[in-house]
Amino acid sequence: MKNHTEILPEDLPEELRNFWEEREQLNAIVFEKANLTIKRFFSLDGQAYRQGVLPAKIKEMLGLVASLVLRCDDCIKYHLIRCHQHGVTDAEIAEAFSVGLVVGGAIVIPHLRRAYRWWTALQTAAR
Repeated sequence: MKNHTEILPEDLPEELRNFWEEREQLNAIVFEKANLTIKRFFSLDGQAYRQGVLPAKIKEMLGLVASLVLRCDDCIKYHLIRCHQHGVTDAEIAEAFSVGLVVGGAIVIPHLRRAYRWWTALQTAAR
């Protein structure tokens, strides 16, 4: 898998590729049916992770930590893919996971296990 701005599903490991493709299909449905409020929220979400005073890489890591604490597997997958895109290292991921675990507590552990599986798959696919 290459580091690039545009995510190409064929570059992702199978489980994450399936997630990404379904996400794209569901987003298309949402945008087809959404009202202005929903569209504005999606836009705000995208803008929040763009480069600003904080680099986009750090913002994605913050999103990953929040996703661990909230126990949102779809969100964890998304932010792991984005972190990988931004060149986050194994050591940085481990620190982000540590923060998520400390803030979220033991209930985060099942999500942490899956997150490590997904991260390992991304790293393996990159080789």
